[in-house]
Amino acid sequence: MAAPFTRVFRPFWRIITTTTSSRGVRNVSYTSQQWSAQNVKTAGAASPWALHGAVCVQRLPVVSQDRSPIEEEFMELMSKMEFERSLLADHELKLLDDAARMSRKQEEDYDSDEEEDYRDKEIVTAQDLEDIWEQKLKEFQPALRSQGNDQKEASSSERCLADSLILLVKKDVGSQKLWLLPQIQWQMGETLRQTAERALASLPGADLKATFLGNAPCGFYKYKYPKDIQKEGSVGAKVFFFKAVLSSHKHLPLENNSFAWVKKDELQDFLKPEYLKQVRRFIMAL
Repeated sequence: MAAPFTRVFRPFWRIITTTTSSRGVRNVSYTSQQWSAQNVKTAGAASPWALHGAVCVQRLPVVSQDRSPIEEEFMELMSKMEFERSLLADHELKLLDDAARMSRKQEEDYDSDEEEDYRDKEIVTAQDLEDIWEQKLKEFQPALRSQGNDQKEASSSERCLADSLILLVKKDVGSQKLWLLPQIQWQMGETLRQTAERALASLPGADLKATFLGNAPCGFYKYKYPKDIQKEGSVGAKVFFFKAVLSSHKHLPLENNSFAWVKKDELQDFLKPEYLKQVRRFIMAL
């Protein structure tokens, strides 16, 4: 009669024994030393792909976008309805009170004792207040809603204030200079997010602070190195993208022709088609 089928499982750092039937016994044993040796062999195998961490830094809109013609008509309608249904404000009531008081002064039977409440006070009418406010309004100079919409001013993060902008950097890839999202090669001992943070911090001449939006990559891109820079056992790079929002209140002008703040619809003028295809998947026009 065959022996009962039994299995005994223990943690991988101990011996694992599997017993089948009386016809044959198969023992499979892994010690902690053997398991570690196997892991080291797997990790030590050189990968033909270099890992890179990249960051997609977005500067969110600073001002609201201009209203469309339909929105303008709707706003005008709502303002008219609100005005028709509203009550008089305190300033409007004061205007009526001043007008009534001036009208009483012009009457023949006017009694100056009616002005006892104002005798020891400096009378400032509502009309005087309106004149003061009008003068202050003329002195006020609002900031421009649009600064440097031309792509020639792309190195400034102050352009296109009503749109969301993405930071691009120009990097040397072989004999070519390509526009890419900031990226840097992964180093042993750090997470991919830490690599992306280091890519942003290592930008020369830039003092940018950004809030990262998670620990998981939002996109992925793989490309091969040009043949003139391919090394032995190195084929290309695998890039993992992370999203971040610019949070620094100190916007320094970056070096021209090396950095660019561009809108989503301007990316096609900077990025290669295959790279652009992957980047567009996780960039939202906020």
